Amino acid sequence: MILSCTCVAQTPGAEPSIHERVARLIDPPTGAWNAAQIATMGRLREAALADPYALDMVRHLTDNIGPRIAGSAQAQGAVEFAADQMRAAGADVRLEKVDVPHWVRGVELGELVQWAGQAPGTTQRIVLTALGGSVGTPPDGLTADLLVVNAFADLKQLADGAAKGRIVLFNQPFDKQLAVQGNALAAYERAVLYRSAAPIVAGSLGASAVLIRSVGSADYRLPHTGATYYSPEIPRIPAAAITAEDADLLANLARQGPARIHLTLTPHSLARTESYNVVADWKGSEHPEEIVVVSGHLDSWDLGTGALDDGVGVAVSMQVIHLLQRLAIHPRRTIRFVAWMNEEMGLDGSRAYATAHQPDFANHVAALESDLGSGHPGGITYVGKPELGDWLGPLIPVLEPIGAVMLTPGTEAGADILALTAKGVPGFTPTVDSRRYFDYHHSAADTFDKVVPRELNENAAVAAVLAYALADSVAKPPH
Repeated sequence: MILSCTCVAQTPGAEPSIHERVARLIDPPTGAWNAAQIATMGRLREAALADPYALDMVRHLTDNIGPRIAGSAQAQGAVEFAADQMRAAGADVRLEKVDVPHWVRGVELGELVQWAGQAPGTTQRIVLTALGGSVGTPPDGLTADLLVVNAFADLKQLADGAAKGRIVLFNQPFDKQLAVQGNALAAYERAVLYRSAAPIVAGSLGASAVLIRSVGSADYRLPHTGATYYSPEIPRIPAAAITAEDADLLANLARQGPARIHLTLTPHSLARTESYNVVADWKGSEHPEEIVVVSGHLDSWDLGTGALDDGVGVAVSMQVIHLLQRLAIHPRRTIRFVAWMNEEMGLDGSRAYATAHQPDFANHVAALESDLGSGHPGGITYVGKPELGDWLGPLIPVLEPIGAVMLTPGTEAGADILALTAKGVPGFTPTVDSRRYFDYHHSAADTFDKVVPRELNENAAVAAVLAYALADSVAKPPH
């Protein structure tokens, strides 16, 4: 296409003429901002690209504090660290209480004890990890016959009672092809249904335990955990994720004849405990009651150290406040940093915030969340009225130097801000390259070394420019 301009927001209606496109390239419109504000956005972009603050924050959260599963001492340490950093940045900080679960992983062992072609006296190890919230097996484990199905629908083809007493494996693969084509989140959403609902489905059929093929895109015999769910009406059974390689192994052996597994899982839930969302306000100069949220979730799973999920999102959001202080920028509206607690096992921080701030939702102008890693940002995804695309258009020339030129309408900008976007508050998130994100997501490989410093700073630049633009525009973004 001749002179196709990706830096112009696409909106319903007539396509801009070639002359209009060229005019916008030569003299970009400033929209809801004046030339001085656009220049300030450029300063924020350049400062974000050069500042090591976000990388330092991720390094401390991951290497020094470590895994931050809700209810743990590490989660509390992260709360205190984030709060101290925001106080040092000059923000008004408070800790808002959140009631969270405290689930402890325990022992995780799996082995094949019977299969076709087995050498006498041998077993084969199965690499697995308990799903978050799972109940345990008896202390000495359980041994049961294996039943392998690919999908929930396959169960309809089985005879009544076929799953009773067995360990059921749902061998639903993650669509890696879809992921490498740039649709990793869609691939995840298709596969994660099995992680969420498998214990309910298998438990309803009388299974003794359930396994799922890990919801992830890298096959390095690496299990991926994540929250699972139970129904009050159905017996709770132990639930674990196994590696893609072991899922293939079990499926192959099950086709050859009877197979039995010994499974030992000893997770347990302690009493729910008190934790906190960290809330830090950079007060607005003209309308401090009007709020723009920038956020990430502070908790992580316990296998790795929560670098990509979601240390980077927290760090990028913290850098917004840090840069505003460093550059002495005071936008009209308040920019509110929120480090959400317990996104991973129930969105308790989001629920607590919604309960506490429901009367103020009308004053929430916008909400940003970063929770899909820190791959290169190709632009901004927005949730809300279609007019947001045109409204954001003047930001694209500011972000073009880092290649963040796409404005994409979406249905979700982050799980923790769903309560806000459901009430009509515009939601935003960087449109990141997530093709490799699910290689590491919820696994032991989610560690600091996976963070690419340049890409992290690009995400910080998008967040800082967008947060400032939303907080300092004369007119609020379309609601």
